[in-house]
Amino acid sequence: MERTLRLLQEITEAAGLPGHEHEVREVIKKYLPPKVEVTADRLGSLVVKKQGTADRPKVMLAGHMDEIGFLVTHVTKQGFAKFQTLGGWWEQVMLAQRVLILTPKGRVPGVIGSKPPHELEEEERKKVVSKKDMYIDFGASSREKAEEMGVRPGCFVVPDSPFTRMADPDYLMAKAWDDRVGCAMFVDILHELSQVDHPNSVYGVGTVQEEVGLRGATTSARLVDPDVAFALEVAISGDTPGFKEDQGHPKLGHGPAVCLYDSSMVPNTRLVELVVDTAKECDIPIQFEVLSRGGTDAGRIHIHGQGVPSLVVGVPTRYIHSHAGILHLQDYLNAVKLMVAVIRKLDAETVEGLVR
Repeated sequence: MERTLRLLQEITEAAGLPGHEHEVREVIKKYLPPKVEVTADRLGSLVVKKQGTADRPKVMLAGHMDEIGFLVTHVTKQGFAKFQTLGGWWEQVMLAQRVLILTPKGRVPGVIGSKPPHELEEEERKKVVSKKDMYIDFGASSREKAEEMGVRPGCFVVPDSPFTRMADPDYLMAKAWDDRVGCAMFVDILHELSQVDHPNSVYGVGTVQEEVGLRGATTSARLVDPDVAFALEVAISGDTPGFKEDQGHPKLGHGPAVCLYDSSMVPNTRLVELVVDTAKECDIPIQFEVLSRGGTDAGRIHIHGQGVPSLVVGVPTRYIHSHAGILHLQDYLNAVKLMVAVIRKLDAETVEGLVR
């Protein structure tokens, strides 16, 4: 358990923007079990192979290493940084949030600002501030001072939010659960599989650039050529004020969630049944999720080659795509336990049966 908590802290506190995932790769490598093969595709996705008792089927476990963040596009004469968003940001969660600008000289702290409400006209105060009107204040008095600090166009910017165990220690708060939780999951799954037999080869894949177009999933699927795949992800929690019971979103502390539909994929129904049946056999609580918008790496993996039976298994998480999310440790541990049990069933005959 202590190893898992250290992994969760280090992997969420690492900076990993789309196209800038190397810190996350190093954390994953640090926590891998022995006797695995580590390679990468040419876009930067990390591929970790755990050989079982057979070469095939190949089981791909994808967790994307990148998080949403920003890219400095311009530094004003007064020393403020304008930025481009990387991934899907909602303006309401951005203002007054602390960030770290990643420069060649080190990390520079800053805060996202805009024109103060005291100076806004009445109609302006009723509107949400647009991203284009925001900037990052990092304590520079001029563009020249900014250059001395190393801040320039092209610098990546990451939310500043430390990993925190809350008053109830099963509740974990951190940035980047989307999708460091999936990366941590495949690391822990590989550790568990190193202690048991499994009739396949398992590939834990830390994909790149998911938040800007599922790009690493495309290239890494070509490298792995999987026979069956799982995207290990967050699931949108529906247990906060404003959600209705009939919306069907999963809740923290009630188990991992199986995604029945999203805008990028309808999952393989026999694979869904296998996961649900395995959860019942192992007495693991599970929930279900349906998303009318959004997608995951599985959306690209399942159309690789002639098609790959695929499914998304997620850990319910509050406040994704913001500076801090919250999830439940027991949901994470049950997701790992469930995936290990499912993988041990995925022999050649079972996988072939998924598409007959």
